[in-house]
Amino acid sequence: MAANIMEEKLAKADGKEFSFLSEDHIDSSFLETFDFDGKNQYIETKTREFSAVCPFSGLPDLADVIIEYYPEGGKCVELKSLKYYFVSFRNVGIYQEAATKRIYDDLKNILNTPKIRITTIYNTRGGFDTTCVEGALK
Repeated sequence: MAANIMEEKLAKADGKEFSFLSEDHIDSSFLETFDFDGKNQYIETKTREFSAVCPFSGLPDLADVIIEYYPEGGKCVELKSLKYYFVSFRNVGIYQEAATKRIYDDLKNILNTPKIRITTIYNTRGGFDTTCVEGALK
């Protein structure tokens, strides 16, 4: 098995197995910022194009992501770099809650702001709707 694939495979019906990458493949180095002098400006960025892999089932998890923040650290996230960062989740096995926290931690760190909130709204799976929220704007 290739070194960049997790050792565990998930057994599925009819003997099928799905492999996925480990969380070390999420690449926060893609994230870039630009200077911005508007600490009181509310910024909201949304995408409907987030995906990762459920480590329990091996199936894709698809979500809308809403990023809200005040750039108190004097920085804004550059959107193309954000897209590349999100693409690095694509084949990674990570639970929905952990993905939300990881996005929050990485963006809070690079933006240097305590006023940040990440909301992920996952597509329905098995009849369940899941929305995860990490952080606060206060």
